[in-house]
Amino acid sequence: MHSVEECRIVSLFSNTGEASPRGVVWAGDDVAATRLLGLQFQLGLRPEWMMPWNTHPWFTPGEANGKLTPEQVNAGLKPLIGFLRLVPRASAIVAHGTEANRLAQMLLKTDNPLIWRRGLKVYKARSLHGRAFAGSKERQTEWLIEMGRSYADAMARAGLQAGRR
Repeated sequence: MHSVEECRIVSLFSNTGEASPRGVVWAGDDVAATRLLGLQFQLGLRPEWMMPWNTHPWFTPGEANGKLTPEQVNAGLKPLIGFLRLVPRASAIVAHGTEANRLAQMLLKTDNPLIWRRGLKVYKARSLHGRAFAGSKERQTEWLIEMGRSYADAMARAGLQAGRR
């Protein structure tokens, strides 16, 4: 579904996720996935144009799944840089949640040339699940519209037309 060759936008998530029986870590619950898929559909953001990544890209059985520690966020920097080397066309990161934004800001402070060579831009976005979306339906709609603007801008930076299917 996702493509390292076609990826233009990295969706960076904060939570540690759960491990599926196949060993894949996903970025939240079904409601969070539905929100993101809805945004993608409305914008015409094709799955191959984006790639999900977790701030802490490991799952350790038996450890609590919750808020990331500062050490876990710091440990995610080197793998994120390595991942960005694998997606050479990515020019934007949409950082969902506090820890993802913290990691993205750490990345921008490094002196790695791939950041300025690509003109990498980071968009701060609300987490898609849990308490981050605890609010009235009107507020949730506002948050999704704001998030959609970030993705639409990231698409425009990458030369992708919104609504193109």
